[in-house]
Amino acid sequence: MPDPSTSSGSDMSGTIPTRALRIGVAGPVGTGKSSLIALLCRELGTELSLAVVTNDIYTDEDARFLRSAGVLDPERIRAVETGACPHTAIRDDVTQNLLAVEDLERDFAPVDVVLVESGGDNLTATFSPALVDAQFFVLDVAGGGDVARKGGPGIARADALVVNKTDLAPYVGVDVDQMVADAEHAREGRTVLPLSRLDPASVARVRAWVLETLAEFRGGRHVAQDPGPMAPHFHAETGETHSHTETGETHSHEHAHSH
Repeated sequence: MPDPSTSSGSDMSGTIPTRALRIGVAGPVGTGKSSLIALLCRELGTELSLAVVTNDIYTDEDARFLRSAGVLDPERIRAVETGACPHTAIRDDVTQNLLAVEDLERDFAPVDVVLVESGGDNLTATFSPALVDAQFFVLDVAGGGDVARKGGPGIARADALVVNKTDLAPYVGVDVDQMVADAEHAREGRTVLPLSRLDPASVARVRAWVLETLAEFRGGRHVAQDPGPMAPHFHAETGETHSHTETGETHSHEHAHSH
């Protein structure tokens, strides 16, 4: 792991970090990752110095959404266009993201928290602990009440699982209590945070989790955890199957050709 005083955060020796807490936000397309980041910026932006890095394959759309929302100084929101599998830039080779994070920390020092949004894909995305200190995984009730119990590295082992858009549950026939219970079972007691931006109590719980994690990080008590390697996954737009190993060094590609 990188030096805790510069690029990695705290370690077991209790070293006090001198940089921002880096929090990853992963999850499938449409679950509300950008909306969660916007919410956190609104809730914490008056008391903390924040910055954001977004990831997309060919666009900076998420960054433009956040800038237009007016949640932060636009210069504090940087976009990374990965040009390939979105998982690669948050797991296998984090160089692009790490440079963007470090640039923000330098340009706006001191920065308290940098939020790094993964490109939306499927249930397999996890961040390397070399990039972030903690990570949210985001699901939403519109994706189906059974999604949480299907598991996967992000659902099972991210630092916090957000079950988002709970206010939509009556319209999509989802029992939120059951979905949360399934998530807690899949996560073996790790943090599950049901969230609706219309519910102040749920917003307060997510806000409190970030502040508690920041306090642990600043006190040298937080150790970045690795949720584990991602499962093989298929990209319909490229016809490629990626297999991410524990080291992130091996990719297998099966190219589908249409005639």
